[in-house]
Amino acid sequence: MLVAYDPIYAHPLPEGHRFPMVKYELIPAQLLREGVITERQLHTPAPLDEATILLTHTPEYWHKLQYQLLSEKEQRRIGLPQSPALTLREIVICQGTIDCALHALDHGVGLNVAGGTHHAFADHGEGFCLLNDFAVASNYLLQQRLVKQVLIIDLDVHQGNGTAALLAGRPDVYTFSMHGAHNYPFHKEISDWDVPLPDGMNDSDYLRTLRDCLAVLIDKVKPDFVFYLSGVDILQTDRYGKLQVTPQGCRERDELIFRTVRKHHIPCAVAMGGGYSTHIRDIVNAHCNTFRAAAEILG
Repeated sequence: MLVAYDPIYAHPLPEGHRFPMVKYELIPAQLLREGVITERQLHTPAPLDEATILLTHTPEYWHKLQYQLLSEKEQRRIGLPQSPALTLREIVICQGTIDCALHALDHGVGLNVAGGTHHAFADHGEGFCLLNDFAVASNYLLQQRLVKQVLIIDLDVHQGNGTAALLAGRPDVYTFSMHGAHNYPFHKEISDWDVPLPDGMNDSDYLRTLRDCLAVLIDKVKPDFVFYLSGVDILQTDRYGKLQVTPQGCRERDELIFRTVRKHHIPCAVAMGGGYSTHIRDIVNAHCNTFRAAAEILG
């Protein structure tokens, strides 16, 4: 089981910033301490090359990211202050998702400690996302003719609006987003299948909805590759999520995804997505549960 990680993932932010960047240090440390993974499984990605970036994002936008030309308004929309280090972080994360996908093709699963940057569009970023790693990786795999039919399963509490827009009308990529109906982004894009969830949804209703959707998705899409965004902002402890899913329910969600791809022999690349619980331990434990479940079921 390959785990993509680089210390650059934990990018320094201004004091009091609401994005919990420290989780990217704590997740691999916790997994190593528990013995869920070993040092040998940690993989340091190289920076993504420009040609692959331009399969998905516009030259004008990439130029702005390269040379720190984002306006104040564009930076506010992203929610992170621009810097060369932040751009480098983003292209390393994107390559990490590609590397996880390539590993999954041979070994079943690869997990990126970061990624799931599903709010990035072709020509701009928003919602803490600069480049869209799942769209980038999907386009790379398809361009290289390594896969024919991709399914993106986005279970972050926020709709994957950038992913939906970037891959709209593509018969070779199917976008599925199961998200809070009354949550960011307040203008939703149109995925191939959107499942808006009511505020306060509990474990049993959430898992039943997902189980029903998965049965339809696998039969309808017949994917030969799955990207899974395992956001933990569905937790009842999340400051912004508005759902009532417990840590156990969140783990059962991951187990359901991994059992489904194992049953149908579909390689799967995983990215962590969001999580904004008040206590960092709740975020880290839920993310670590994704790795624990993958190790038990697919490892």
